[in-house]
Order: sequence, then C-alpha cells, then structure tokens
Amino acid sequence: MINRQLAPEFRAIDNISLIRPQHLQLDNGVNIFCFNSGDQELVRIEWIFSNLTFDPAKPLLNMAVNSMLTDGTTTLTAAQIADKIDFYGAFLQVDYGYENSQVTLYSLNKHLHHTLPVIADILNNSIFPEKELETFKRNQQQKLQVSLQKNDVVARRAFNRAVYGSTIFGYAAEMGDYQTLQQDDMLAHYKKMYQPANCTIVIAGKIESETLTLLTDTFDKSWPNTSEIGVTIQPDIKAATDLFYFTEKPEALQSAIRIGTPIINRSHADFQPLQVLNTVLGGYFGSRLMANIREDKGYTYGIGSGLASFKQVGSFFIATEVGADVCKLAVAEIEKEINTLKTELVPEEELSLVRNYMLGSLLGSLENVFSHADKFKSIYFAGLDYDYYDRYTTTVKNITSDKLIQLANTYFNFDQFYKVIVGKY
Repeated sequence: MINRQLAPEFRAIDNISLIRPQHLQLDNGVNIFCFNSGDQELVRIEWIFSNLTFDPAKPLLNMAVNSMLTDGTTTLTAAQIADKIDFYGAFLQVDYGYENSQVTLYSLNKHLHHTLPVIADILNNSIFPEKELETFKRNQQQKLQVSLQKNDVVARRAFNRAVYGSTIFGYAAEMGDYQTLQQDDMLAHYKKMYQPANCTIVIAGKIESETLTLLTDTFDKSWPNTSEIGVTIQPDIKAATDLFYFTEKPEALQSAIRIGTPIINRSHADFQPLQVLNTVLGGYFGSRLMANIREDKGYTYGIGSGLASFKQVGSFFIATEVGADVCKLAVAEIEKEINTLKTELVPEEELSLVRNYMLGSLLGSLENVFSHADKFKSIYFAGLDYDYYDRYTTTVKNITSDKLIQLANTYFNFDQFYKVIVGKY
C-alpha cells in the first residue's frame, strides 16, 4: 500500500527519448512520415500543405480555401461529408496557419477504407459552392465584428501589424476583405496548392502493413500533380518605426497591454537559452511577471510572455489585461522586471525551479504517439533535425545566470519595444 504521508521520490530528468519516424516518398512527390506506436486500433493522419505566397490584393485566400475544403465536392455536399465521417466514428478537421494548412483525420484502422476516400475526394474535387461561400463570408464578418469589441484582440492585431508590417504575419482582416473572396479565385488557388508535390503526410498510431498500403494506394497514382507550384516566397518584413500605439476606449473597465519586439527564431543558437529567460520572466505560472503583477500588485488575473518563431522571423511578446485605472502602473512594473533581468543575476534556487519546470513540461508533453509526431513537425517544418531537442535539454540543464543576464542585455531593450495599449492609459 502507498504511504501517502511520504512525498514521491525526486528524480532528475537525464534524457528524453523521442520516437523517430519511418520516411517514404510516393511517385507523385508526397512525403510520408510514419510514427508507429500504441495498442489502440486508431490512427491520426495529417495532410499538411505549404501555403502559397501571400497576396495583399487577395489576403484571405489561404485561410478561406482551407476553411471551406469540407463544404462540398463534385460528388458530396458538406452534410454528406460530415455524415460519412461521423457514421464510422471518425473525426475530421481543417486547420489554417500562417505558413501551413492541413487536413486531419482521426479514424479506426478498420474503417480507413471508408474514410480515406472521403479525404481523397476533398483533396481532388472540392468546389467551394457559392451558397456556402456566401454563408462563410457572412459568418466570418459576424465573428470579426464580435472580436473587434475585445480589447485583447485589438491589441494583438495592432502589435502584429507593427512588428511584422504588411506581411501575412502582420495582416489583420477587415470587414471588406471578405467581399474580395470569389469562387474562381478559390478554385485556382486550391488547384495550385493542394497537390501531392506540396503535401507532407504525417501518420501516427498503430500502423499495420494494411494501413500503410491503403494510404499509399489512395494517395499515389489517383492523385496527380496538375501544375507547377513554385517556391513560396514571403516578402521582407519591415517593422513599423512608431513604437507606441494607444487605442482609447473611455468606457473600458480593463486595458489590454501587449509589449514586445522582433527577435531571433528557433534556428538561431540563442533561441533555446532565450526560452529559459522567457520562462523566468513570464513563461509559467510561477514567473516573475505573475508573482509581481498578479500575486503582489493584484493588477490582473493573468500575465505571460512568449516567443513566436516562423521560418523568416520571430518575436518576443508580453500580454495581459489589467484594471484600466492601473494600466500605467502595470507597464512600469513590466519595465522594472525586464530591467532587473539585465542587472541582477537570477538566483540559483529560482533557476533550478525553472529548469525542472521546462524539462518536466517537455517530458509531460510526450504523453502519446501523437505528441511525438507534433514534436517532429515543429522541427521538420523549421528545417531542423532531432539534435534540436538534444541541444534543448542540454541548454536547460546547464544554462547559467551569467548567460541569462547576457541574453537580457542583448535582446531586451524596453525603450525599443513596441507598446500597444487598448482601453485607458
């Protein structure tokens, strides 16, 4: 019997073992990565496509085409697609990101011969019906109208626009942009983007030989490339020259604050040490920003900082909503915490806590084979290899307070940070 009066034995995390995929490439150019693990007769299959180059004249094409993939094909309506997937206890979703879009299917192995043809139909024969397109436009405009009433949303849009300029990362949809969506443009975009040569398939779960054969048979010869895709090119990012943005809302009870700066991405050698510094500042519940601005001052329910990483660029940001009457005080406390990191060494006890938190979070995030596949995608689409995670654990274990103060002085200049306030100031 467990003696619950004794605390569990503490054990340091020595190393973290990741499942590595089997790789194969089909004749039509599709790369398939297989993560075979687990006892459940279940697989998750993801069809991941690189987005086409962002066109400011038609800014919503990548998002809209992905969102409407399941709204009808030449043979199936949206309702019929949903019914077919639901009937076999499967789950289908589409997801749009700045750089990639994907289709994801969760299905029992025994039903794949019924569910995979539905995906093949979606990727070959989607038509974006006019009626569904008008409904999509109307729904998105309504969602946008509601979102623009939220201070944190307005602050995030303004911050991204300042940091990332006129690129896809800085773009924020306006009501009129949805009226630029036309069925012909969406069909042309779809036919160019959703091709085998632009697709990476990641399958995870219990992968039997029959499963892999069915997958390759369905998405090889019957799925041809139809045109040249070309290289996806994002324009150079030009950050704004103004550093302060204030949107006044006289009736606001809370003010949204977003502060940050362009920064290195995960391919840079300093990115992993910077993740440790970010965790100390605002990357977990016990962080300095939380201890000061939530626990001590009571200005907010929550505050955090983070690092965003894309292929071309990255950013560092701090985000919170505080009482409107204490907004200036909160900004001053944020500045104080950043300057403290630049002038005072992080105590070893605090750094040890952060090390254990970060390694424990990484280990805890590997709860099943799907998690291992997610870790692979993070490095694969960033052009990195598995040694990234080896370096991560080594960095977290061995980083020193001297290194953190050096990083803070290199990357954290509060006077040059973008500061966005929405509400009262």
